[in-house]
Amino acid sequence: MPMAAAASTVKNGVNVEALIAAREALTATPVAAQFKWRAACEWKNGTHSHSTVEGFYGLGAEQHRKRTFKFDADHPEVFASEDKGATPVEYVLVGLASCLTAGVAAIAQHRNIQLRVVTATIEGDMDLQGILGIDSDVRNGFGGIKVSYKIDADAKREDLEALVAQSQKRSAVYDIVTNPTNVVVEVL
Repeated sequence: MPMAAAASTVKNGVNVEALIAAREALTATPVAAQFKWRAACEWKNGTHSHSTVEGFYGLGAEQHRKRTFKFDADHPEVFASEDKGATPVEYVLVGLASCLTAGVAAIAQHRNIQLRVVTATIEGDMDLQGILGIDSDVRNGFGGIKVSYKIDADAKREDLEALVAQSQKRSAVYDIVTNPTNVVVEVL
């Protein structure tokens, strides 16, 4: 089915034509595809911190968001904290689920699949003996992450599995979580 017809019959809220045009433009001008995402974090008290996201660099210039996005992070009361926000590891799970789900919607739109309901449940297993210094052989981070989708759509199961697989293949957050990323931490 032609792209214009797909856009008129399937309404998942994704402007595939604009995404394809952006892909073509960035293919022609690779330097414009270089982005730098930023967040700022300020310690409040105890394990509570407040982060903001305002702007980023991309398309060869500084970009500004319509508004500042705000995030509070903390630890639960069972860790003798005040529970003023999700834990940082929960934000990682939210980022992964959100990235994969956005991909599912975009790919479904492109493949002319009407979505009705998409829900992801995501769990990360962690042994706190590592992070608490109890056992130096235990990893500080997740031992594993499981993402489970329930999708109600006008498509066969194998088509839905292909949507999720393609989203996983193209997800920036999936790549960040599953592949080593060079991280530099410094004190200014």
